[in-house]
Amino acid sequence: MNNIFNYNDADTFVHRLSGLSKLIAFLALTWTVMLSFDIRIILGVMGFSFIILRFSKITFSQIKVIVIYVSFFLIINLFLTFLFEPEYAVSIYGTRHVIYEIFGRYTLTQEQLFYQITKMLKYASVIPLGIIFLFTTNPSEFAASINRIGVPYKVAYAFSLTLRYFPDVQREYINISRAQQARGLNISKDTSFMHRLKYGILTVFPLIFSTLDRIENISNAMDLRGFAKHKSRTWYNAKKLNKQDYICIFISLSILIGSIMISVFVNGSRFYNPFV
Repeated sequence: MNNIFNYNDADTFVHRLSGLSKLIAFLALTWTVMLSFDIRIILGVMGFSFIILRFSKITFSQIKVIVIYVSFFLIINLFLTFLFEPEYAVSIYGTRHVIYEIFGRYTLTQEQLFYQITKMLKYASVIPLGIIFLFTTNPSEFAASINRIGVPYKVAYAFSLTLRYFPDVQREYINISRAQQARGLNISKDTSFMHRLKYGILTVFPLIFSTLDRIENISNAMDLRGFAKHKSRTWYNAKKLNKQDYICIFISLSILIGSIMISVFVNGSRFYNPFV
């Protein structure tokens, strides 16, 4: 089982970028997608993020679990959106083109279908951005980078611990699960879903207690080493911004500003309306 949200050490131009520049790019592209309902912009950002994902040498096997959970979330989101407001898009776009009348107030329209596809792509386009940031950013280097721009080193160190926390918890969960299986607990695919769910929940409780113990050990170790005694500190993995970092920041901010200008001056709103 591959580690989720784990730093993937590789020699690519994405890995060589500073954690600060990758954070700015991630936030800028995420805001671009979240602020706009223009499917053209969203598809552009999605295509750009998949190209960068390819260059990052992140394999599908590493993100398979993430893709499965995200796909499940997207399907549930689409279903609930239509269930509670089947003609919400009609009020947004101001037109109504019926595709199929289901029953009662549930009528499938071109506007609603277009809106829900756009909404699904908004969520889906953010996932590759998050994967790139988490899988290509060294936690220690990232903490050092944001500390250099004025973020208190206590906050920066908290970010570093958070990024390290995900793979540690997953490894702990795997170890607990294997220990239970060694004691005769059958949670293979041959058993029913409810059986696996029941024993999966039982695995969570020792995971919680082990996590609390880990937090206490880390806190004690930090106190013994005098953490937060001084107002500043040095970093082992500090990295200065180079030409590639400035190019990355410039491109990401340009995309954000360009999308805002399209929404204001071309579309006249956040929504792209192909029905007018």
